[in-house]
Amino acid sequence: MSSNTRALEIIDLHAGYDVSNVLVGMSLHVGSNERVGLFGPNGHGKTTLLNTISRVIHPRVGHVRFMGEPINDLAAQKIVARGLIHVPQGNRLFPDMQIMETLELAAYTKCAREELKSNLDYVLRLFPRLAERRRQQCKTLSGGERQMLSISVGLMCAPRMLMLDEPTLGLSPKLKDELAEAIAEISSRGIPLLLVEQDIAFILSLVDRMYLIDHGEIAREIKRGAEVDHQEIMDMYFGSEHA
Repeated sequence: MSSNTRALEIIDLHAGYDVSNVLVGMSLHVGSNERVGLFGPNGHGKTTLLNTISRVIHPRVGHVRFMGEPINDLAAQKIVARGLIHVPQGNRLFPDMQIMETLELAAYTKCAREELKSNLDYVLRLFPRLAERRRQQCKTLSGGERQMLSISVGLMCAPRMLMLDEPTLGLSPKLKDELAEAIAEISSRGIPLLLVEQDIAFILSLVDRMYLIDHGEIAREIKRGAEVDHQEIMDMYFGSEHA
């Protein structure tokens, strides 16, 4: 892949549920070494976008390209096999499986199987709490531990790009800080990142650029180093009484 190739490119994307469109002409991109954030209120299309990219939802109009190749018509498992990995919100783990079983099961593609040992060593170093609890069932883990495991499952898939949907949802400030350090470490390995978050301070601490999402469209793009009025952004979405 050329250094100028965009890892992900979304062009005029329309998608939704039943007869309603949630995404109404969304266009954005993630560079080959970028961390890009998505911020906006619930129901405005952030999760729908990630679900459409990973083909949980089929796009109605528009184009999705990954590493320069169109993926609109690929099945979800083929998108995973190409290395575009989506870690959804909600810790969707098998509750009765142990941590180690869950991690090993995640490495099911050919590339992931070849990298299983090195990726397993990496995630257990990245999240030592999982190494300590490796024989525990998923249902016995705390919310923070489940989120660490969910991200680790994504890493076991040998990602060429990672999409994280609200990884800090419901977590304490201390656990948010731990996850921020882990996400920064993951990105330092050259893995492009698309990060959805509701915590604007958290997201701005991690990304190179941020897109503001409003009713299924890009309302604004904010680049690293730009002056940002956090209060103005929060008021734009939630009104002056949001606090």
